[in-house]
Amino acid sequence: MNTSTLERAIDRIRQGPAGPAVGAFFDYDGTLIDGYSVLAYYGDRLRKLELGLDEMAELARQGLRRRLSDDEFDALIREGVLEWAGRPEAEVEALWLRLFRERIADNQFPEAWQLVQAHKRMGHTVAIASSATRYQIAPLAREWDIEHVLCTEVVVRKQHLTGAVLGQPAWGQGKADAVAAFARRAGVKLRQSYAYANGDEDVAFLRKVGHPSAVNPKPELARIAQQARWPVLSFAARRIPSLETITRSAWTYGAMAGSFAAGLAYAVLGGGKRRAVDLTVSLGSELALAAAGIDIEVRGEENLWRQRPAIFVFNHQSKLDLLLMAKLVRRGVTGVAKKEVAKVPGIGAFMRMADVAFVDRGNRQATDTALEPVLEMLRKGLSLAMAPEGTRSLSPKLGPFKKGAFHLAMQAGVPIVPVVIRNAGACMARGDQVLHAGTVQVVVLPPIPVEGWRVDTLDEHVAMVRQKFLDTLADWPDGQARATQRAPTRRRSAAPPGLRSAEQSAAKSAAKPIAKPTAKPIAKPTAKPIAKPVAKPVAKPVAKSTTRPSANSSMRSGGRS
Repeated sequence: MNTSTLERAIDRIRQGPAGPAVGAFFDYDGTLIDGYSVLAYYGDRLRKLELGLDEMAELARQGLRRRLSDDEFDALIREGVLEWAGRPEAEVEALWLRLFRERIADNQFPEAWQLVQAHKRMGHTVAIASSATRYQIAPLAREWDIEHVLCTEVVVRKQHLTGAVLGQPAWGQGKADAVAAFARRAGVKLRQSYAYANGDEDVAFLRKVGHPSAVNPKPELARIAQQARWPVLSFAARRIPSLETITRSAWTYGAMAGSFAAGLAYAVLGGGKRRAVDLTVSLGSELALAAAGIDIEVRGEENLWRQRPAIFVFNHQSKLDLLLMAKLVRRGVTGVAKKEVAKVPGIGAFMRMADVAFVDRGNRQATDTALEPVLEMLRKGLSLAMAPEGTRSLSPKLGPFKKGAFHLAMQAGVPIVPVVIRNAGACMARGDQVLHAGTVQVVVLPPIPVEGWRVDTLDEHVAMVRQKFLDTLADWPDGQARATQRAPTRRRSAAPPGLRSAEQSAAKSAAKPIAKPTAKPIAKPTAKPIAKPVAKPVAKPVAKSTTRPSANSSMRSGGRS
């Protein structure tokens, strides 16, 4: 997506009214994620050889159909949900949580994340409104801290799906009605509110609000958006890389391999290990990023050199962070990596030459032992680059900080330098193997001295540093968080009485094993490539009741949202 177009959309949000009376409603499939979440389900079954030829043929037939009417979609969902009768709810929750982590998370639109965060900073009431089931949506809603989910609900009794749909599916007019009902209960003024969607069936939903936007719109929606002069947002594809992207990525890996080989040869020929490492880090990162078509826009670059040695801490979104930090820090630096990386051909050998510490995340004692040489190198003048989150996050959301880097800084007496990376995931998502051209934005904050820090107050210091990351990301690039007119209030869910919250459901199910589906999923609904998951939210669950919506209503229909 053109950055200026996204910034204009965010500026419109900032210039509008603040507070929870303003709603921001986001479609799910095709709007928050690229494609349809149900494809992850069918792909999982196909890999396990659980998808029969008859079922694949039916899915193909459904995919070639014209767009479904509300009645057709309703019938398709209800027919499909019957096949899930008797399935444990916890099993379904665990299934979709796994699919999100393994497949769907990589398809999140970073542009949509920025829009959601802009609305949250304004204190708006943010909700996902989708024809998909709650179980498909809940993992992303939790990851993005979105409280309200309006979806197609299915009935659950005694922790098992009954095979019935609860109320009206959140599709077409059903989604528009669900949003209107939620707004009445939550005190949201629709004329001041925003909505984002991509499907032709979402016109009624978009017309419910004063500020609609079409996201990667289907043909009919694009035509209506043009006539109505609605903003049109085009998010960059996440699932299928272009030929140019694949070619550039091949060049990038070639440049990295060549640089590693040159560095190793330089060291063997007597150029010196550290000089070889510095040459490889600076030249290799420059060549690799140029081949990928990735630029870095840096603010506060002087802070990279103001005080060395130092510990550079950065937020970790993708494998691209290695190249970004190499280009930024350039020389006199080592790092920390998980022990598995040591076995990767080429890069493992180079990292060993660069005195990188390989740690076993599951063994605290072994990790402490592995970091002892790093402490000695810090004392001798070598800097350290380290991700305090410890692992790549599932989204641009900043994870909790571990304390290892901060302990090392205290023991070595070197400052902490926060390196805040804004959008590396847009160029290379968490599970991507290819790199997408673009510009990564970085802010390097001033060095933070650790003199006077104590072990008993370390949690406070870590929280302070993490807050600097949060503030910078929230109000880029200066980190001066804008105050909203009124803080958002916590509301009860708009779900039918007695429904258990998605958070409670997922927490219980996450630890349970995932059983294989016993029934065939439901054929997908319309002429989309295998339509989005079917269930559309009707309201977010919160209350408690004996009948609750079930998760799989959308699987068969393909769940377009």
